[in-house]
Parts: sequence; structure tokens; C-alpha cells
Amino acid sequence: MVPPFRCMLGKRDNYTYDRMHKEEVAVAVIVVVVVVVVVVVVVVVVVVVVVVVVAKVVIVAAVIVVVVAAAVAVVEQQPQCPVVGVVNVLVLVVVAIEVVVVVVVVVVVVVVVVVVVEVVVVMVVV
Repeated sequence: MVPPFRCMLGKRDNYTYDRMHKEEVAVAVIVVVVVVVVVVVVVVVVVVVVVVVVAKVVIVAAVIVVVVAAAVAVVEQQPQCPVVGVVNVLVLVVVAIEVVVVVVVVVVVVVVVVVVVEVVVVMVVV
């Protein structure tokens, strides 16, 4: 009498096992890639948010200092042209930071979409 496990030793069964093993490895790789991408995206978003918040706090503090200096200059009847120039520069810095944030967010979204599409294509092919 032949034990039941002997039937698994044929070439076709080995091929089926190898194919199943390859599929399991492919799925594991896909899962790892998705997890890594999600972690990277979360880290990038957190870093961008922290940088933006810190930059805005610093800029608001600088604007407050400049406004106070402008008020003191007005009270003391001193020319305030340099103060106006500093305010203009700070406004430009705020706009530049906003533009950089928008660009970074768009790039992150595009990368996430591309990776998700690649993962779906790989899953369909496998």
C-alpha cells in the first residue's frame, strides 16, 4: 500500500508546489513594498507638516517683531522704508513655503498612485 503523501512526489505536483511558492513569495514582496511605501509616505507627510508648522511659527514671530518695530518707528517718527521691505520679504517667504508644500504633496501623491498601480499590475500578472 502506497502512503498518501507519495502522490505529491510527481513532477507535476512539484511544479504546482514551486508555482504556489513563487506566488507566495511574490505576494510577500508586494505586501512588503506596500508597507514600505505607506511608511515612507507617512514619514514624508509628517516631516512636511512639521517643517511647515515650524516655518509658519517662525515667520509669524518675525512678522510680529517687524510690526512692533514699525510701530515703534512710527511713534518715534523715524523712516520706515526698511521695515516695509522686511515685511515684503517675509510675505514672499510665506508664499514660497506654501508653493514648496504644494509641490511636495503633489509629488508624494503621484508616487503613491504610481506604486499602487504597479502593485495592482503585478498582482494581476502573478
